[in-house]
Amino acid sequence: MKNAVQLIAYADRLSGGGLAELDALLRGPLRGLFGGVHVLPFFDPIDGADAGFDPVDHTQVDARLGGWDDVAALAGTADVMADLIVNHVSRDSPQFRDYAARGDASACANMFLTRERVFPAGGSDAELAAIYRPRPGLPFTAVTLATGERRELWTTFTPQQVDIDVNDARAAEYLDSILRRFATHGVRAVRLDAVGFAIKKAGTSCFMLPETFAFIDRLAARSHALGMEVLVEVHAHHEQQIAIARRVDYVYDFALPPLVLHAFAFGTAGPLQTWLGVRPANAVTVLDTHDGIGIVDIGADGGRPGLVTPEEQDALVERIHEASGGASRLATGAAASNLDLYQVNCTYYDALGRDDRKYLLARAIQLFVPGIPQIYYVGLLAGGNDLDLLARTGVGRDINRHYYGQDELLAALERPVVRSLCELIRLRNSHPAFRGAFDFASPDAAALVLRWENGEARAELAVDFARGDCRLHIASRGGRHELDLLALGNRPVAAVG
Repeated sequence: MKNAVQLIAYADRLSGGGLAELDALLRGPLRGLFGGVHVLPFFDPIDGADAGFDPVDHTQVDARLGGWDDVAALAGTADVMADLIVNHVSRDSPQFRDYAARGDASACANMFLTRERVFPAGGSDAELAAIYRPRPGLPFTAVTLATGERRELWTTFTPQQVDIDVNDARAAEYLDSILRRFATHGVRAVRLDAVGFAIKKAGTSCFMLPETFAFIDRLAARSHALGMEVLVEVHAHHEQQIAIARRVDYVYDFALPPLVLHAFAFGTAGPLQTWLGVRPANAVTVLDTHDGIGIVDIGADGGRPGLVTPEEQDALVERIHEASGGASRLATGAAASNLDLYQVNCTYYDALGRDDRKYLLARAIQLFVPGIPQIYYVGLLAGGNDLDLLARTGVGRDINRHYYGQDELLAALERPVVRSLCELIRLRNSHPAFRGAFDFASPDAAALVLRWENGEARAELAVDFARGDCRLHIASRGGRHELDLLALGNRPVAAVG
């Protein structure tokens, strides 16, 4: 992937159209901002039980968005990342429909994981309690097949999303067929969605096992052979991200979003500084995605301490709820369906109380931290929580999945905070300092200084979390400049670069 900022977006929710309209945005109003785009599930259909993460046919583009030719055309504009939904398929998929109709006589029977496959005796209370799951209760859904056979399907996320046995030959061919389709149409990077849950084994947590790492190795090797890089998506203890990073091209830095919020909430740079000292450099940095703001990523796990104390972790969640005026509380946990126990559903702009200065400071930190920055479409437009969409669907994560029309999008791009963010992105993409060496310092408990240097080119961001302000210095052969984050949108691009 290019060393440039990337966009994360649903094609229809940002462009108001499909893949061709998203391509036109990147070549038009968003020209020069993004070197790549992670197009969130564009498979058939995009509006199932989990916003496209439960495709009926993972090898087909939803016709409402276009076709594979449109994916290939988009890949000519920017590096395209696509999701390989590793763990499950839809109950409406042809494979599962055949199994539901024919039972064990189906050629797809062994493709689907059942409780008895992992626990022949049903599983003891201790074994079942040990299973790690992002949602409450056991990960099983009882069904009666057309043959009269009764099965307890393994359903990690929702009853509509049936887990596959990734060690089954037919399941392996299914996943490989998707990778081949991606490669044929110009996809440059593959995001392994929910891969941490892919391997189930009795007597374990069924999450990020040694066998899971081996499975990731196999998927990465196959993706590389097809000319694609791999990004692994796992919300877990921060040491897991460090371990995963040693074996793949990229991991998400999911600790960064809550740590930046923590720094502002408590006026301290300590935990963020600690993370900067150990985090993997081959990271994709985010502040927001289509999911909620991860909290588990900075917390303790059993005997392993977290990056913040349990008390501060709980207090941070409350600070987010307060900053959002209580909106995030309506969308998080048991308050909304499709819930995740380890995430707070809220736009990042609202999590910072819609404070433009803090928001731009947070984005500057993201863009200065080593890695490939990805910016979510709602975050790009400094979007607020969509309570109307939440009320219509009852799905907590929809609070941060707004549908933008063309007029609304163009108006948002003219807001000062958005204009300043866009110029900050251009600075990150164009300034030669960001192709050099990085270091950081913490002059006192509340301050953090991030520096990039490449010959005469330098970029330095000094943040004081207690006061909520910063200094942004850049230098090149053209001289040294101090920039005001809030005023970046008013400056000519040449004066920023």
